[in-house]
Amino acid sequence: MLCDAHATLADTAVPAGVLWRLTETDRQLDANLVRLAPGEDVGTHAESALDVLLVVIAGTGMLTTGDGALALTEGAVTWLPKGSTRAIAAGAHGLAYLTVHRRRPGLRIGSRPPGWPEQANRRAAGETDLP
Repeated sequence: MLCDAHATLADTAVPAGVLWRLTETDRQLDANLVRLAPGEDVGTHAESALDVLLVVIAGTGMLTTGDGALALTEGAVTWLPKGSTRAIAAGAHGLAYLTVHRRRPGLRIGSRPPGWPEQANRRAAGETDLP
């Protein structure tokens, strides 16, 4: 078992924020257990590259997307497709949820493409007719 979400939530030493995250090496997923204090929110934002699965573990709240508002209750499972905007607000007793998405690839240092920096300089100068 990676995490006992209910036991983690029972520990009130951390009243809000990310309480647990998947950290295993060589994983293909990222996951976070998040707690929002009563009335706290995550403002409107968009995830341009990844679909996100959101599972409500405890509490209540509201999820607002481009499609409207959805009441969140314990056990709700929601799919947030890449590119969609969303905002999450905790209800009167707070909200705890798990997010799961494909792991973001790390930044890599690689070799420069052929023609660099000449092509980069030409692009910066406004040329558009480049190979």
